[in-house]
Amino acid sequence: MRDENPTVEYFVSFVSLWSYMGSHIFNDVVSRLNARVAYKPIDLYAIFKAGGGKPVRERPPPRQAYRLVEMQRWRDQHKIPLVLWPKFYPANPSRGHRMLLVAIDKGDDVAAFVHAALKAVWADELNIEDADTLVKLADSAGLDGEYMLKHANDPTVAAREAALTREAIERQVFGAPFYVYRGEPFWGQDRLPQLEDAITSGRPPIPWPTPEQL
Repeated sequence: MRDENPTVEYFVSFVSLWSYMGSHIFNDVVSRLNARVAYKPIDLYAIFKAGGGKPVRERPPPRQAYRLVEMQRWRDQHKIPLVLWPKFYPANPSRGHRMLLVAIDKGDDVAAFVHAALKAVWADELNIEDADTLVKLADSAGLDGEYMLKHANDPTVAAREAALTREAIERQVFGAPFYVYRGEPFWGQDRLPQLEDAITSGRPPIPWPTPEQL
């Protein structure tokens, strides 16, 4: 039976290329299916380290080259603005992630802010380490940027940020975007059709094996 009130866990990083590439598609899916999103910002580099991944510039040249081809295919197919090598990448997204958590605590709709932060890196070449930039992005998304910035330095928010990364590692998340629905993992924006099918079909979730089961 189809879940009429589905919840999707969304492990995301503001510096994740593929989170940006799939952001508008994901927002469309959850809107059409009336799904709730549990946003979980993570430290992508800690995730890479724990899961055996590497930052872009540490990958073998053939993989770096293919990534550039894929970027252009997705850009052209979905008509997404994109800069192949953004001016402010890589950047530390921690402040933005903490601001996101503050807005979530307020009960705000944060979808537009998440998309704006991703687009800021990959299309607009803005520095998301800059506090003023983040405030403007939040304000443009209909949120209270100054409030979010003020409370982002609360130690409890920083602790939650760290806890989400630990949770992701413990649950075997190894990249971003990572979507989880009823315990079933979907890695990458190209898995969004499969996520949508899982929600609309009402099929039982496919179990996520633990390391002990491998």
